[in-house]
Amino acid sequence: MALAPAQPIADSADSSQGVDAPDLQVFVFALFFIFGGITSLNDVIIPKLKDLFTLNYFQALLVQSAFFAAYFIFSIPAAAIVRKAGYMRSASIGLLIMTAGCLLFIPASQSGTFAVFLFALFVLAAGITTVQVVANPLISLLGKPATAHSRLTFAQAFNSLGTTIFPIVGSILILGNLARIDPQTLSGAALDAYRTAETQVVVYTYLGLAVALLLVAAVVWTRRNRLPKVADDSGSILRAFDLIGRPRFGLGAACIFLYVGAEVAIGSLIVNYLMQADALGIGAESAGKHVAFYWGGAMVGRFIGAAILRLISPGKVLTGVASGAIVLILVSANSVGAVAGWSLLAIGLMNAIMFPTIFSLASEGLGKRAAEGSGVIAMAIVGGAVIPPLTGLIADASSLRFALILPAACYALIAGYGLYARRPALG
Repeated sequence: MALAPAQPIADSADSSQGVDAPDLQVFVFALFFIFGGITSLNDVIIPKLKDLFTLNYFQALLVQSAFFAAYFIFSIPAAAIVRKAGYMRSASIGLLIMTAGCLLFIPASQSGTFAVFLFALFVLAAGITTVQVVANPLISLLGKPATAHSRLTFAQAFNSLGTTIFPIVGSILILGNLARIDPQTLSGAALDAYRTAETQVVVYTYLGLAVALLLVAAVVWTRRNRLPKVADDSGSILRAFDLIGRPRFGLGAACIFLYVGAEVAIGSLIVNYLMQADALGIGAESAGKHVAFYWGGAMVGRFIGAAILRLISPGKVLTGVASGAIVLILVSANSVGAVAGWSLLAIGLMNAIMFPTIFSLASEGLGKRAAEGSGVIAMAIVGGAVIPPLTGLIADASSLRFALILPAACYALIAGYGLYARRPALG
C-alpha cells in the first residue's frame, strides 16, 4: 500500500538488479507488522465506540472513513517527502506522526466526543500512509525483480501477523467490559463521565503503542544513512496521475480501491456479525478475538501464496481467490450457526494475496515510474473509507447478511481484472 523517489537507491546499485540488503528487509518486515496490527485495531474499537456513542452501522463505520481517508489525502504529500528525505528518514517521520495520532486519544477520551476520536484516527493513519509509501516499493527493490511478486507477498505475511495478534490483545483490553452498562440509560454529565471512563481502556492501549512507535522510530533513524538519499526534482510529483490512463495500471488502482474496501468492510462487521444469534451467538470479547482468525487466514495464505505465485500466473491466482471469496460470502449469507460464522472468517484466506498481487500486476511495465505508480495506488486505499460505510448503510436498511452483497460485487470485479492481467505486461 505506497511511493518513493523516482530513482530509488540509484548510485548504490543497479536498481534493475535490485539491492541485496537483508538487514533492511528485516526493518521493512517490522514496518509491515506494525502498520498492519494498528490498522486491525479499528475492527475492535468500532463495536466499542458503537456501543458508547449509540451509533448505527453507518455512523460506526465512519471510523474506517476517517482512517482510510488519510491515504487519499496524504499519499502524494508523503511521496514528495520520500523524494526529498529518502526511505529511512521518511519512515522515521511516519512513525512519529503515528505516535502523535496515538497520543491524541488522550484528549479524545477527555472530550467524550466521537468526532475527536475520528480526528485521532485520521492523524494516526496519516503516519501509517507515510510508512506504507516507504515500505512497498522498498521491499520490491530489496531483491531480484524476478521474485518481486513473491517477496512482497511474503512481506505482507508480516502485515497479517500484526493483524492477527493485535485484535486478540485489543479485544481483551478494549471489549472485555463492553455493554456492562447501557449508555442509552444515561444522559448529561453522567453520560459524559461514563464515556470518558470507558474510553480510558482505549487510551491506555494506544499510549502503549505510542511508546513502542517511538522506540522503533529511534532505531530506524539510526539507519537513516544506510541507503543514499537521492533527491529528485526532475518534475512534479503530480505527473504520476497520467499513469491512470494506462489500462493495466488504471484498472489495477481501481481494484486496490475495491479490495481494500471489501476487506475492511467485512473485518469491521465481524464482531457484530458473529454476535448475532443466528451466527455464532457469542459475546463481544470472544467475537473480537475471532477477528484474529480472519486476519490470521490472510497471514497463512500469504506464506502459501508466496510459493504458489512462483509457479502459477499471478493473474490466474488472483481470479481464483477472488472467486473463492464470493463463494464464501454466499455460503455465509445463506446459512446459520457455525457455517455462517466460519465461512465469513475464511474469507481472510482468500484475501491473502490480493493486495500484493494487484499491486505488482498494476506496476508491471512501469519501469522507472513504478515509484510514482505506487503513490497513486496508495491513494486508492481510500476504498477503505468509502465501501465500509456504504456497507453499513445497506446493513441499517436491511441486515448484515444482505450487506455482504457489496463486498461480493467488489470481489467479482477483482476476479475480472485477474483474467485481464494474467499475461505479463509489455515494457
